[in-house]
Amino acid sequence: MDKTSVIGLLFGIIAVGVGMVLKGVSPAALINPAAILIIILGTIAVILIAFPTSEVKKIPKLLKVVFKEQQHWDVGEMIQYFSELAQLARQEGLLALDSKMEEIEDPFLKRGLRFAIDGQNADYIRAIMSEELDSIEERHAANASIFSQAGTYAPTLGVLGAVVGLIAALGNMEDADKLGVAISAAFVATLLGIFTGYVLWHPFANKLKRKSKIEIEAKEIMIEGILSILEGEAPRVIEEKLASYLPESERERAFVQKEAAPDGETEE
Repeated sequence: MDKTSVIGLLFGIIAVGVGMVLKGVSPAALINPAAILIIILGTIAVILIAFPTSEVKKIPKLLKVVFKEQQHWDVGEMIQYFSELAQLARQEGLLALDSKMEEIEDPFLKRGLRFAIDGQNADYIRAIMSEELDSIEERHAANASIFSQAGTYAPTLGVLGAVVGLIAALGNMEDADKLGVAISAAFVATLLGIFTGYVLWHPFANKLKRKSKIEIEAKEIMIEGILSILEGEAPRVIEEKLASYLPESERERAFVQKEAAPDGETEE
């Protein structure tokens, strides 16, 4: 479970709910069928119009990505891992890496190492893996754009709901009770549109983009690590090269810990 997504969503709901109470408005006022219909069903409608069926079908899976903590390589762990692979390759040759293939779960890394073991040259491996990386990045961007577009449409639909409510209000100018209800419903539609757009859909899109960036960066490190091993670079050189992906403070700490550990092992 991605705690930040859940906590952020709860805070957003609490902020609006408690804020309404403090302003003297009952949260029950949000239960307005017409406003909910315009915002929720309207947002679904525009997404269905804007995106092909193949992409719309991914929405449940994308929501799972937003609220599920992704398992990914830690950069420091990856640096240490490639250092160990480089040491093994220098001592026993690239074919010795074949014994490590079964323990690798990441298909991208496994495929890249297989290319190296099979004798493919560095240019071929970089071209193939970079092309796959570009495809993954493009696919992730398309997925995030579903929520970005929903976040753009929802507030506009809120304005549409407000206009409908004001039309109803103007049609009941002689009845003060109906006039008040109609105006209230108009602003409820606006509130729901803004809330769903800027507290749900846009943040969901941003979370997907951030998780995609972390995944892409990990795969870029994999490519550099594989090519460095293929070119026979020393473990220390590989560590320094891949450490460029770490912030300066973490980079220095990682090397200090490694140098301080006995027998060249990294301290826990």
